Amino acid sequence: MGRGDLSDGEWDRLEPHLPKSVGRGGRWRDHRMVNGILFRQRAGIPWRDLPSRFGKWKTCHDRHRRWSADGTWAKVLRAVQADADAESRIDWSVVSVDSTVCRVHQQAAGARSRPPRISGRRRSPAWHRDDEAIGRSRGGLTTKIHLASDGGCRPLAVLITPGQWGDAPQLIPVLERVRVPRPAGGHPRTRPDHLCGDKAYSSRRNRRYLRRRQIRHIIPERRDQQAHRRRRGGAGGRPTGFDRERYARRNEVERTVNALKGFRAVATRFDKRAYVFEGTVTVAAIRLWLCS
Repeated sequence: MGRGDLSDGEWDRLEPHLPKSVGRGGRWRDHRMVNGILFRQRAGIPWRDLPSRFGKWKTCHDRHRRWSADGTWAKVLRAVQADADAESRIDWSVVSVDSTVCRVHQQAAGARSRPPRISGRRRSPAWHRDDEAIGRSRGGLTTKIHLASDGGCRPLAVLITPGQWGDAPQLIPVLERVRVPRPAGGHPRTRPDHLCGDKAYSSRRNRRYLRRRQIRHIIPERRDQQAHRRRRGGAGGRPTGFDRERYARRNEVERTVNALKGFRAVATRFDKRAYVFEGTVTVAAIRLWLCS
């Protein structure tokens, strides 16, 4: 077993959730292909430079691209989270949200304008974006990863947008992606006990949404919002509550970002297509859940 490869215990937890190896692509009896995908995400090397011990590089690349397109990686992530929740290993007491900017490599730009197609199906990937989630700013081309993490510093949901997009408008889409299936069936768990975020998420729209879903939140109010509320007097409403002790746990999502960016293919985007890069981030999230 090479450095960073799945252990036997981790493979036993992952294998039941992988699709059956039938049809196009042939059969695979071991986890060389999965280890090859993990190696590329961790090392950030070109697919063609993948060591031969993982098999053909094109097999690993095509499998990763196909599973990113049809949502297989997202399903595997939810299944791994469901296993952890069944064992009471998910800390729902405080879920934190944050975002991080990733530099886009020059070779990741220039994707074809024609929408991609899933192999064998006449439709585009579910996570395809016309802008390919690449933004332009003073720092060059960037992509932003929005995520929510549990108290154990593991990603519950990820969302990819262009780098210049703000954080506040993406709070609701990120929380809508938090869906952990229950082992006994029924509705998946989507609501944490408390939500923690920095000032970038402070907005009336977000607070109304959280109150409607009965999610207690610790989001500090910005100074301009405080001044506006005071100017309105009684019509400005009451000051927002703030729990300093729980807010101190916001470092958990920052540690999650640090763990995700330990994968070089996440820290620097090399994938041209947005849905492939989202699959890359999802694979890194799956790896964090397996080793926790």
